[in-house]
This record gives sequence, C-alpha cells and structure tokens, in this order.
Amino acid sequence: MSFPSKSAERQSMVGVRLRRHSDYQRAYAAARKRQSASMSWFLAPQSASTSIVGEGMPATPRIGLTAGKVLGKAHERNRIKRRMREAFRRHVNLLPAGCDLIFHPRRVVLTMEFTKLEAEIVRILKQARAEAARNATPAAETRRVSAGPGS
Repeated sequence: MSFPSKSAERQSMVGVRLRRHSDYQRAYAAARKRQSASMSWFLAPQSASTSIVGEGMPATPRIGLTAGKVLGKAHERNRIKRRMREAFRRHVNLLPAGCDLIFHPRRVVLTMEFTKLEAEIVRILKQARAEAARNATPAAETRRVSAGPGS
C-alpha cells in the first residue's frame, strides 16, 4: 500500500494567518461585514505596507479567525477553531491574493458535518476571490487612463 507524500498531503498555514491586533483592526476598518449560514466574514485589501513584497508583487493572503466566549467554553471554542483551520488548510490555494479575510464562526460550526462546513468555506473563499478581482480591476484601469496615451 502506498501513501501520498507528506508535501502533497499537507499544505502549511504558516504565514497565512493574521496575528497582530493592529492587523485585525485595520481589516475591520477597511471591510464590510458579510453573512453566511454559519459564520460572518470580512474581506479587506491589504495595506500598502503589507501588500508589497517586491516590485508590484502582492503579499500572501492572510486569514484571521475569532471565537469569542459567546460560542461556549474553551474546549468548544478550540474545537470550532480546529475544524475551521483544517478546512482552510485544505483550500489555501483559493485565498484571494493581496487580501485579508477574517471569519467569525457561529456555534452551529461545532455540530455541523465537516463536509458541509468545508463546502461553505469553499463557497466563501470563491466569493471573496471574485470580489477581490472585481475590486482590483478598476484600480488598474484608472492607472492606465490617468497615465494618458502619450505617456
């Protein structure tokens, strides 16, 4: 019996998670709250200081996850976060480039089937990716127009 290689089987979440309180606050200020069946989420473009790695290259997208005490005791909040992190890990490639996503799960995430949770997260990530592309396109067109034909 052969098993898939470790690299093909697991994708790392290192460098993809929001860690600083200031990053969360900036994302909340720049984003609009959106709702889904089992969570709320925020999509914010990364600031100029975090989005430029090299010349014109966007930084890696980042995910933030919050679980307040209203969701239950510590072991329940931890289980919710573990389940969501695993679903994100499986679909890191769907994250929109140059954006920060913050998720606020509801208590139903604790008891829902993992396949349903994963499907909802995939749907949200695809929606966020489409919205990020839609928001990035007008800025590129504005730069071309303002440069003028003779530039």
